Amino acid sequence: MAEKLTFSLVSPERELFSGEVDQVDLPGAEGDLGVFPNHSPLMAAVRTGLVTVYIDGSEEQFFVRGGFADVTPSGLTLLAEQASKASDIDMEDLKARIADAETQLANLEGDAALALNQDLEGMRAVLQG
Repeated sequence: MAEKLTFSLVSPERELFSGEVDQVDLPGAEGDLGVFPNHSPLMAAVRTGLVTVYIDGSEEQFFVRGGFADVTPSGLTLLAEQASKASDIDMEDLKARIADAETQLANLEGDAALALNQDLEGMRAVLQG
């Protein structure tokens, strides 16, 4: 049996996923990360986007907005500020959030503009599918 990675995705509301997986791809603030069993330890900030979980040849996706990932050789815990199954995303609500963020972006600069722009990129990527 191939080695597995213990993965847990937790939001303030609930634990969305907990189990043994082959790989998890997540949107890190400094760039996308692929986490496998026996990964080197690290902590990373997470930006808005899709988390893809690979289990025995199948995939499951979650939409996250912000948070932190704690990686150890045996596991990954993702503490998300907001999270949902990708299949549960209300696309009309997402379009409205994008429009609101675009309006806000016009009045921001510096780190605040950078953070909101990263959030926008993640939401747009989900919308484009």
